[in-house]
Amino acid sequence: MTMRISLALALPARQEVVELVLPDGATVSDAIASVDMEKSFPATAGEIVEVGIWGARVARDTLLRDGDRVELYRALKADPKDQRRRRVKPRPSPRSRSGP
Repeated sequence: MTMRISLALALPARQEVVELVLPDGATVSDAIASVDMEKSFPATAGEIVEVGIWGARVARDTLLRDGDRVELYRALKADPKDQRRRRVKPRPSPRSRSGP
């Protein structure tokens, strides 16, 4: 028997999704290996650091089920929390008498 799997990668300007048909018992690694990374996701093959299924991080030896969406996660270039902290400027509170 076979199962249908989606392999997704979010790029800065777009999202790429490849539909795959794999045999039962396939793992996340099998799904990644069945795709020509250089052709489907150019210039990102070395950037993949983690993988997940439907938004939950999993090991590469995790068994897949029919309909799963395998997601490839790239390394973050900046921590989103640090970026937000830099953007937000402390403002004095109108309720406080001791300052911000």
